[in-house]
Amino acid sequence: MLARFQALPPTAQGMSLMIFTTLCFTAMQTMVRLMGEALPPFEVAFFRNLFGLLALAPIFLRHGVGPLRTTKLHLHALRGAVQAGGMLAFFTGVTMIPLAEVTALSFSAPLFGSLLAVLLLGEVIRARRITALVAGFAGVLLVLRPGFEEVSTGALLIVTSSLTWGMAITLIKVLAKTESSVTQTVYMSLFLTPITFFPALFVWEWPEPEHYLWFAAIGIVGTVGHIAFAQAVKLADSTAVLPLDFLRLIWASVVGFTLFAEVPDARSWLGGAVIFAAATYIAFRESRLARVGRVRDASTDT
Repeated sequence: MLARFQALPPTAQGMSLMIFTTLCFTAMQTMVRLMGEALPPFEVAFFRNLFGLLALAPIFLRHGVGPLRTTKLHLHALRGAVQAGGMLAFFTGVTMIPLAEVTALSFSAPLFGSLLAVLLLGEVIRARRITALVAGFAGVLLVLRPGFEEVSTGALLIVTSSLTWGMAITLIKVLAKTESSVTQTVYMSLFLTPITFFPALFVWEWPEPEHYLWFAAIGIVGTVGHIAFAQAVKLADSTAVLPLDFLRLIWASVVGFTLFAEVPDARSWLGGAVIFAAATYIAFRESRLARVGRVRDASTDT
């Protein structure tokens, strides 16, 4: 099986890994919902990070303490704190609203990331990206429908988690200039685990023995999903892999209907499609502008 996969062209490998990524994230989201019915979401978040950290053991066995070498410890800590807040909000929100709505709103994270990059990093934004941002946030409003019905706490928590993930994307852009993806992943887990432990203490309930198997599955599947995504965008152009992320909405709708009797409404699908299209377009534009910039720099050097 592995040999057959490696024989595929890089683009096909990247697309396959992206599909696998969407399945991993949907599976993790589903397990979080199931465990959230048995234990407080804060506690589930802590154990997800603990077992996710343990899943990184092979990295240390292979590279030793090399991934810990950094000159940006403060930025890693800030990213850990930001993502911890977002994870706690996300894990709580997942237990409160339909999975399809969770997924639709989660597509907005790159929109927040693009907006924050303009505000905090001084990135230049022009008419096309502005239009995409406006359309994307209009999609968020379409899902939330403020003024037409009361916006649920769960939906607000998912939007909050998307905002914090957008902040994390901004920090990742800064860290990527000097830090490897392995170093970023290791420090993210090292900070997330203790930070999420303290809120979990206030709602702590001792898990049943079988719960630890679920925690291990959540941690491993989540970590593997992140690694698969990083490898997917490394192997294939973003224009090939990012559109496949929309599969998460399909998987979430199927799982929500099958396991939780959730029937996704039209606004979740339509709003999710608008948000996803806007976020994907922005990613394409940023990728294209980055390539143009590299070509320009290369021509200048010669």
